[in-house]
Amino acid sequence: SPSLCRVYKKTSGNESIALYLGKRDFVDHVESVDIVDGVIKVDPAELEGRKVWVYLACAFRYGSDDLDVIGLSFRKDIWVKRIQIYPVVGTRPANTPMQEALLKKCGDQGHPFTFTIDTNLPCSVGLQPAPEDAGKSCGVDYEVKAYIAKEADDPDEKISKKDTCRLIIRKIQFAPGKVGAGPKADISKNFMMSDKPVHLEASIEKELYFHGDPIPVNVKINNETTKVVKKIKITVEQTTEVLLYQSDKYSKTVLTEEFAEEIKGESTLEKTFTVIPLLSNNKEKRGLAVDGRLKDEDTNLASTTIIRPGMDKGMQGIMVSYKIKVNLLVSSGGLLGGLTTMSQMSPRLRESAVGMSTRAVARELSSFLYQCCFREFGSTFNRL
Repeated sequence: SPSLCRVYKKTSGNESIALYLGKRDFVDHVESVDIVDGVIKVDPAELEGRKVWVYLACAFRYGSDDLDVIGLSFRKDIWVKRIQIYPVVGTRPANTPMQEALLKKCGDQGHPFTFTIDTNLPCSVGLQPAPEDAGKSCGVDYEVKAYIAKEADDPDEKISKKDTCRLIIRKIQFAPGKVGAGPKADISKNFMMSDKPVHLEASIEKELYFHGDPIPVNVKINNETTKVVKKIKITVEQTTEVLLYQSDKYSKTVLTEEFAEEIKGESTLEKTFTVIPLLSNNKEKRGLAVDGRLKDEDTNLASTTIIRPGMDKGMQGIMVSYKIKVNLLVSSGGLLGGLTTMSQMSPRLRESAVGMSTRAVARELSSFLYQCCFREFGSTFNRL
């Protein structure tokens, strides 16, 4: 049996039931997802003929439960599974090593449960609240909840909060072992009063980078005109599409850097510019998508949503993607850009480094779509 670095436990208000988990991060391996295996401790003395149930729900939350005072639902279940814990019915699968360790913690009143998460469900993601906002933030989360009730899901039965206990868990992904070469793209533009172009080539060394790693953007400029390239500006934007409660799509800038590189007429530049998009530089931005957050833990910018063949886009709740704009400011009012793509993900840490608790494990899959925009602009660079 594994040795537990930490046990996650929640007890109901009446102390009749308690929920035990050995970890709160569950990995999506693409073909399958880690099973959710835990234990419910049941004291039948105060049940009064009622039963004990446990459910695992993937839900989209778009407000605090405290705001539900006028009959409006601020939570939409995407996927729910329920199991009757007590009295025991039917046969149950063999206990996992995790459950055996948890049963030693809670004694003879422990009842194991196991859930299998569907592979087509989204990973945990949230929308960052503003500093003045209170309550739970919007987003997709996973909740394990034990409760006492006569029936599993009777809309007419009112379940008291003192008869429930729950824990939020996360569904996460990690980077694959192999990383391919990065792409490159180029573009040329002719400017007024010049019969020759400015040529820009942008490339990324590899297609995948880990969270927090420097991302080198290789830039080659061939200025065949008599104009001067005065500045290079790199902007990373996050695009978030909320699918469930309304058709809402918006973008937020997560990084802007300007590089004072002057490329005179009929000259060239070949240089690498390094950028690092970080959530720590965007803590005040309301609505920014972030990876699923557990209480008292930090997180990072949200993962790009990966839609595999056969997956229902509508079930994802929130779709996230990224683009980078690499702009050249050319004298006399000109702008030039190109197009390339890359991915960014979290590395898989060795289990021996973190034990059975995945509290310290790096966050889920993230991928950046890097796009250099191409558009005309006036005389003011700040309009970009």
